[in-house]
Amino acid sequence: MTKVELYKSRVFVTIIHLFALGQFAYGLFYNKFEIQRSAKLETSPSRRLVPEGFGQKVKFFTYWSLIIQTIYYVISLINDFVGTNEVAPKRTPTIRKVKDYLMSALAFPVALNVGVTFWTLYAIDRELVLPRVLDPVFPSWLNHVMHTNIVVFMVLELFTSFRAYPKRSKGLAGLSAFIVCYLIWIHVVKHYSGFWVYPVLEVLQLPQRIIFFAAIVAFTLCLYLFGEFMNNIVWEKELKLAQRKVK
Repeated sequence: MTKVELYKSRVFVTIIHLFALGQFAYGLFYNKFEIQRSAKLETSPSRRLVPEGFGQKVKFFTYWSLIIQTIYYVISLINDFVGTNEVAPKRTPTIRKVKDYLMSALAFPVALNVGVTFWTLYAIDRELVLPRVLDPVFPSWLNHVMHTNIVVFMVLELFTSFRAYPKRSKGLAGLSAFIVCYLIWIHVVKHYSGFWVYPVLEVLQLPQRIIFFAAIVAFTLCLYLFGEFMNNIVWEKELKLAQRKVK
């Protein structure tokens, strides 16, 4: 690749990062301010689905995912300007190491988990994840930012920006810790509020919920392995080059 081609490639990647960050940051802003300004729902179940304040919103895994995406693209932009996107730099900056780990262990598998799980349940019965009563205050564009575009941009990132995956044990450990923390959190919310975060959990009996949670955890860990597998295919030549330089 010539210097001109390399420069164009870096500019293209930076533009993607800027566009993604702007979109997800605005999604967080809209979630925090605009939805509550326009919310005119009267029933308590509906109000429970349009929570007020940051503390209420972090009940939702999708909101956690949106925060992760925003943080990831902030770090990516910082890396674009003061770090490096080289395949095998002589000295890898800390910001690059953080970027690679965050993408591998959290951003990619969590985004795909949210996208696939949401749209699967939506196809089965949308009332389980996004009741129609929310349509007046939860615009469709925001729904796609939170449940569709996070996957689209992660796939773009996979194909346009090289990363070195961490040791599998470290990557899976980070992702497992994150998932376990969230599962504990929603049980804490249930204990103090009396409500499950998602309507789908209200219709499941205890054995079914255990199976559901176990399936979600297993599915998310499989998504990590899928991301690692795809990364090895997409960047096969670059990974071999990096291994030669290390040796």
